[in-house]
Amino acid sequence: MSLIRYQTPELSGWQNLDRWSNLRDELNSLLELPFLNSHRQDLFGGWSPALDLYQNNDNVVAVLELPGMRKEDIEISLHDGTLTISGERKSSSSNGEKAERTERYVGSFRRSVSLPVRVDSGKVNATYLDGILTVTLPKAEEAKPKRIDVA
Repeated sequence: MSLIRYQTPELSGWQNLDRWSNLRDELNSLLELPFLNSHRQDLFGGWSPALDLYQNNDNVVAVLELPGMRKEDIEISLHDGTLTISGERKSSSSNGEKAERTERYVGSFRRSVSLPVRVDSGKVNATYLDGILTVTLPKAEEAKPKRIDVA
């Protein structure tokens, strides 16, 4: 026979909350390990630059933040109404230096976004200035809004 300490009914539910709190604390401490910090980008899907998509009467415009990249390392493709931008940001360390702390993501990325309207793929224009990639996709004529005059 084992003895169990009496607990008042209103306090017995708090033990479950303590268990969740302990689990949260243990997971937080696990994610703070030095090995995981240096490989966090591999564990959680890699690097993914921010992407904004705008639309006006004539164009769809995609804007991506790609700081520290060269335009030669960026690839843009358009297929079946999906814009795909991919590339690779390389590490900037040189001479075999060992990093004491790294917070900037390096490595390959790939972003795909479905376009809201049909675009004219022959007139797509891309510019890269100060780490910002701007892709201008002119709308196809049938996708542009038309003004109809009443007779």
